[in-house]
Amino acid sequence: MQTKTPGIKVAVLVPYPIFPAATGGQKCIADFYSYLSQDVNVTLLGTTNQPPAGYTVPFKGIMRAHKFRYINPLLFFKIKKIAKQEAFTHLIIEHPYFGWLAVLLQTYCKLPFLVRSHNIEAIRFKSMHKWWWNILWHYERWVHRKAAASFFITPEDADFAQNHFNLDHTKCHVITYGTHLQHIPTVEERKMASDAVRQLHQIKASEKILLFNGSLNYQPNIDAVITIINFINPLLLNAQHFPYKIIICGAGLPAHFNNFEAYQLQHIIYAGFVPDVSIYFKAADIFINPVIKGGGIKTKLVEAVGYNVSCVSTSSGAFGLDAAVAGKKIKVVPDGDWQSFTNAILNTEESQNTGPAFFNYFYWGNIAKKAEAVLTNM
Repeated sequence: MQTKTPGIKVAVLVPYPIFPAATGGQKCIADFYSYLSQDVNVTLLGTTNQPPAGYTVPFKGIMRAHKFRYINPLLFFKIKKIAKQEAFTHLIIEHPYFGWLAVLLQTYCKLPFLVRSHNIEAIRFKSMHKWWWNILWHYERWVHRKAAASFFITPEDADFAQNHFNLDHTKCHVITYGTHLQHIPTVEERKMASDAVRQLHQIKASEKILLFNGSLNYQPNIDAVITIINFINPLLLNAQHFPYKIIICGAGLPAHFNNFEAYQLQHIIYAGFVPDVSIYFKAADIFINPVIKGGGIKTKLVEAVGYNVSCVSTSSGAFGLDAAVAGKKIKVVPDGDWQSFTNAILNTEESQNTGPAFFNYFYWGNIAKKAEAVLTNM
């Protein structure tokens, strides 16, 4: 059995349900702490939510998933009691929303807290045209300045926070989103997946499989689907000698797409929620990522590169994926230039394999070790 770092007991405050972990944000939390718990003692404090069988991180459902939970002062007393019983040494909050509560616990319980920022939330909501983004900006800045340390998903977010929130760079750490993979799938694995997907959806061997995957109850992903339908696909239909099918995976498709079957005649297949999306990643020839809104790293792109899939992405969609790490697996085009995006798809050929640098950087086990080192040295 792996020995855990002595003297460290981490409580993690999770603001929303994460099981089953289907979205990128849910996976980012569930997977990270699954690996971190191999090195230090971790307990998740979240909404009344049932972890799946086999999930080994202790989980306590301390609040209902009600919109007023973010301003519930009784949570302070509940967590204070648990912290005393469990002898927690550190508190990590996912996102800045419970920052006020973390500040109280740090002040009155001597429990230093870290913010794990999935993106700069105020900027994300600004990109989605929310009027209150500026209020969140000042609150988010205040929380980060009060924290003992901050974890950021991308170097870009860390640099932004240091420059705009006036944070001490020694307290800012890049703890990125990760992958379970440590190497690319074998040729045989990809062929088996391709055969299975082609048979299921009646796709010819001569047709390229273009994949888009994402939670479709999230507006930036919905906008990406609309872009595929209205801009990218019409351009592909006009292309000569490029047989293809676009597969869209993801749960939560809005009701106004209820006639999606009609798009099958235009080479678009909606697969819906798939229990094992890895099969689709392995089967794909090209992953397309026309997302231009929302912040932070696009977890779907990390997964695609890990599965050795060539990708075409907008510049916003490629945020957080440095070419030095991703190699030549991603073609990046300017936001909104759908003709260039389509041309990149048409001119994409099998590129070199995803290299060791990617897995060294994005493997969850290595990411957890970096986080452990920060906790140890606090």
